[in-house]
Amino acid sequence: MTSAAFDTRFETQRAALADVVAIPVTPFAEDGRIDQDTHRALLRRLLDGGVTTLTPCGNTGEFYALTAPERRLVTQLTVEEAGDRASILVGVGHDVPTAVASARHARELGAQMIMVHQPVHPYVSQAGWVDYHRAIAEAVPELGVVPYIRNAQLPGARLAELADACPNVIGVKYAVPDAARFAAFARDAGLDRFVWVAGLAEPYAPSYFSAGATGFTSGLVNVAPAVSLNMLQSLRAGDYPAAMKVWEQIRRFEELRAEGGSANNVTVVKEALASLGLCRRDVRPPSKPLPESERAEVAAITAGWSI
Repeated sequence: MTSAAFDTRFETQRAALADVVAIPVTPFAEDGRIDQDTHRALLRRLLDGGVTTLTPCGNTGEFYALTAPERRLVTQLTVEEAGDRASILVGVGHDVPTAVASARHARELGAQMIMVHQPVHPYVSQAGWVDYHRAIAEAVPELGVVPYIRNAQLPGARLAELADACPNVIGVKYAVPDAARFAAFARDAGLDRFVWVAGLAEPYAPSYFSAGATGFTSGLVNVAPAVSLNMLQSLRAGDYPAAMKVWEQIRRFEELRAEGGSANNVTVVKEALASLGLCRRDVRPPSKPLPESERAEVAAITAGWSI
């Protein structure tokens, strides 16, 4: 276990992670291209709703279905629309040169942080995980770096090793669905050394906050910013009964997103936005729009939030 102090240069970025970390959707036009006007409108809706941390090129933004030019465009649109109203945490990934190029592009645009997507290669050694993230973090020492961890086999000591080499590794998006494992991992890595973000969003936020998380990611926030912010407020106050009331409110919506191994994670969010007339329901493979027979339930849930 390490007790190393965190780098004080990144206090603003650390504060931004201890919040609702919104993962905006990427809306598509009828011709399949990114709908830039709608994208800007959806970002303004998040900002006007009180969201202050945005993650372009996240999984809810269909990161792996976007081309490299499209990822750059999404990042540019987000930075431009946010201005000084929000901190920007840009998702990067793929091979090391591609991730480094994306990180440097984010830096050039004025983003403050990058989130490194979980490596998708099936053969990931622990030492290789450290090497991958180190290569990216060292390329942009001015940016805060947030590994996205979905690997239950990775021990906390490896994160501490990475941060020893790269002091700009300041936070963690932890997305292993096991609160006990998260509690142990955070303590082995250094509970106070990093900002711990519950990477499985609102359904896991109460249990992860009880173990040391201070922020959570959200795709639902695209639809109902006030609902996500209400949960954050309750968790910050230590009012777990109130947080669980929000949990109950969103439970069915999140269950629909999680069905089939999260096959409809993005689909349900876009369906809800479509029911509000805010964007098209279109998603790209390997996602697929909901069949008409399942759309009414999403619309009913969304209407019940009185957005």
